[in-house]
Amino acid sequence: MTRILHRSIGPELPRAVSGQGVYITDAQGRRYIDGSGGAAVTSIGHGDAEVLDAMRRQMDAIAYAHTSFFTTEAAESLADRLVDLAPQGLDHVYLVSGGSEAVEAALKMARQYFVEIGQPQRRHIIARRQSYHGNTIGALATGGNAWRRAQFQPILPQTHHVSPCYAWRDQRPDETAQDYAARLAQELEDKIVELGSDQVIAFVAEPVVGATLGAVPAVADYFERIRAVCDRYGVLLILDEVMCGMGRTGTIFAHEQDGIVADIVTVAKGLGGGYQPIGAVLLSGRIYEAFRDGSGLFQHGHTYIGHPVAAAAADKVVEIMARPGLMENVRAMGQRLRDGLADELGRHPNVGDIRGRGLFCGIELVADRDSKEPLDPALRTHARIKREAMARGLISYPMGGTIDGVRGDHILLAPPYIIQPDEIDLIVQRISDAIRATVG
Repeated sequence: MTRILHRSIGPELPRAVSGQGVYITDAQGRRYIDGSGGAAVTSIGHGDAEVLDAMRRQMDAIAYAHTSFFTTEAAESLADRLVDLAPQGLDHVYLVSGGSEAVEAALKMARQYFVEIGQPQRRHIIARRQSYHGNTIGALATGGNAWRRAQFQPILPQTHHVSPCYAWRDQRPDETAQDYAARLAQELEDKIVELGSDQVIAFVAEPVVGATLGAVPAVADYFERIRAVCDRYGVLLILDEVMCGMGRTGTIFAHEQDGIVADIVTVAKGLGGGYQPIGAVLLSGRIYEAFRDGSGLFQHGHTYIGHPVAAAAADKVVEIMARPGLMENVRAMGQRLRDGLADELGRHPNVGDIRGRGLFCGIELVADRDSKEPLDPALRTHARIKREAMARGLISYPMGGTIDGVRGDHILLAPPYIIQPDEIDLIVQRISDAIRATVG
């Protein structure tokens, strides 16, 4: 009997005992392809000797020093590396211990920025429906994942939501991609005006929507239009790259592919690659300067921010992912994954859409391809596919509530960046077999 309160109380989970490359082995000796990188965490693969050596060296030197007294070489090196790789304008880094912490810090950072520059009346946060930004209170309130929010709604601070950029379902037949992007940008502008043109702090969005929608990228010039709206009203643009960033979509930062620079970017998951819990907030020079020239502090903090061992691990992970060839492999293997899925499942009556960028791939399941009618939520198709895939030696990330928090099923695939063609082909075959075993 377990003493752990697991995420779900029920059947005993297999015990992971080792990991190497793209595989995890359990206590019974069964090997699983880590086809989702856990929750899009495992970036450079399991058991990397260079990362483990970097962690050992840091532990031999010093394992912990509180950031109110000290900085460390590991933290400084990681911050330098992130800024050097980031789009120009993201000049400073705030280190935390995970994705939800990163989003909480970003929200508080945005609010304090306006206090520092003499606009304390700004109080509203706008995000998108069917987004996910974390499970802490502020992050949960900001996210638009209806199922996760529902029971906690009475204690969530007020936030506001506009439509996601979800072209497969929401772009009208008479709209071009540019028309659709323009309509969504206008919706954001209308919401800002409704709340008060000088009352909004920030707009928060995932460049490629992860767990809630299943690897949905924006269309056309959507983010360029969103950036212009934010600039028009002095609203900060916060991009949440906790799941889609740090190389997952084929560039180190996901929004590089959208031709814009955010004011604040959150990263985690792939940043540490699963070797240590870590996240980060990257902020623009103007936000940093407002703090420096104002109160001289960021009124926030946690005990383990800037943890030396976590920073050393992440520094080596990011160094590895930025080496020549790895992002090219992410893009090539991502294309192979989507092409393979299209060949295997493109005509399946219950597969509606196959989408994504890089090694961030989503499969949306439907009852009817032509009408896009979702499957009955009571069937819990996503959960059944997860079980079928694991029985075949594949870890995948199926989710329900794709459309509105209740209806809709999708599968997220996000394997490690080091994956090779034969392993991609195994993922395609095993997830296809799992889908056919579940829905026919």
